[in-house]
Amino acid sequence: MSYKNLSATQLLAIKTLGELKNAGYQAKSIKQELRDNLIQKIKNKEKVFDGIWGYEDTVIPDIERAILSQHHINLLGLRGQAKTRIARLMVNLLDEYVPVVEGSELNDDPLQPLSRFVKDVIAEKGDATPISWLHRDDRYTEKLATPDVSVADLIGDADPIKAATLKLPYSDERVIHFGLIPRSHRGIFVINELPDLQARIQVSLFNILQEGDIQIRGFKLRLPLDIQFVFTANPEDYTNRGSIVTPLKDRIDSQIVTHYPKTLEIGKRITLQEANIKPEQEQLVTTNALVEDLIEQIAFEARQSEYVDAKSGVSARMTISAYENLISAAERRALLNGEEKTYIRVADLVGVIPAVCGKVELVYEGEVEGPVIVAQNLVGKAIRAQFLNFFPDPEKIKKLAKDKAGKNPYKPIIDWFMDGNMIDIFNDSSDADYSSRLRTIDGLDELVEKIYPTFEGREKLFMMEFVLHGLSEFSMISKKTLDQGLQFKDLTDSLFDLDNFKFEDEE
Repeated sequence: MSYKNLSATQLLAIKTLGELKNAGYQAKSIKQELRDNLIQKIKNKEKVFDGIWGYEDTVIPDIERAILSQHHINLLGLRGQAKTRIARLMVNLLDEYVPVVEGSELNDDPLQPLSRFVKDVIAEKGDATPISWLHRDDRYTEKLATPDVSVADLIGDADPIKAATLKLPYSDERVIHFGLIPRSHRGIFVINELPDLQARIQVSLFNILQEGDIQIRGFKLRLPLDIQFVFTANPEDYTNRGSIVTPLKDRIDSQIVTHYPKTLEIGKRITLQEANIKPEQEQLVTTNALVEDLIEQIAFEARQSEYVDAKSGVSARMTISAYENLISAAERRALLNGEEKTYIRVADLVGVIPAVCGKVELVYEGEVEGPVIVAQNLVGKAIRAQFLNFFPDPEKIKKLAKDKAGKNPYKPIIDWFMDGNMIDIFNDSSDADYSSRLRTIDGLDELVEKIYPTFEGREKLFMMEFVLHGLSEFSMISKKTLDQGLQFKDLTDSLFDLDNFKFEDEE
């Protein structure tokens, strides 16, 4: 049986260099290892980057081409685009176990020793050299680039304590304490946010990437390190903390640009996969596809908003946090009312405001408006966009009404408000109170019944409330934010509402 066909149990039973040679082991570089395993997965039609959505035709093919080319990789993109997740999943392309000389600091390959220590051990013990096995999960190292990272952290430094303990002069290379990069020999090394690394530290990577040697305080060591480097970075025109120095960028073989989800469906899949929803929340709160679409639509609106800094981006973490807050808002309401089951409401979107405020960077105009106002406007725009997918376009109906060419299906509802009626939808109202308030509005139940005759119960109530929010976004009725919820009333009444009236300075 050849070495590559040995099971994990059979591999772990090999304890010496002699046994390893007899098994037919041959040294292989990590880039060759990644390449071989990727080829096998592609042939077997296996998914390489499980849980990564929206990159099937763009980013993932580029990454696979880079791996096949045995390239160092830089993933360039705005925050929340799964760059680190992709780097971590590359571990799955490594062999499950690789042999190392027992006691080695640098994960030395028994057939290609690197360190002075291992060379001395093999010279002394020969085929009796003890072997241990390194799992693929232990061959991944990740470092977040921060301004305080030093050359000693990454490369290494002379260790006076080691020199004193071993009674060695400083001229002996054995006094070196190696940093993270040499200790990642035969592994994947990831540097997140590469532009944040100081330029002088980036320079220290030149020789490692190209020539394969390192220099530590006068020691010039020829260490042909075998490392797959993966870097992540935000676009240089966004980060104000630094940039990738040109010679380093030149040494990174493939730069792959990531992007945000291009469709709501992809965004929903990511959000539902990553959101931390507890089992008890799933049992208590019933959701629907529309409210999931609304959450994703908020992100799409934010990425197009004039108040949000487009160079900063809107992370996928925003929709994840927003969805978690939405479920928690419904859960809290049910707990306050002692209800064992509840259905999601449009009013529960009040819970997503903190998630939006904390995840978007505003331009000057947005700061003037204030993060809460901007977040509320984004929610409103999301409702407006989705409303057209479920109900007739109020704008077109207005035009038809002017031409007397069509009937306005919203007229009974608008007339009810024009008669001086108003309705308050409180954030924490019980299901019974919520239902009774919505059913007092003339024409609302009939409209939903006509368009969605199969909807019943709470699902129907959700659509009834959605109509109110949609009409307010198209300026057919007014919506006012209260401390405890929302108030809907006639649009003309709101024009004379001093609480909503704003005085603007004349230019």
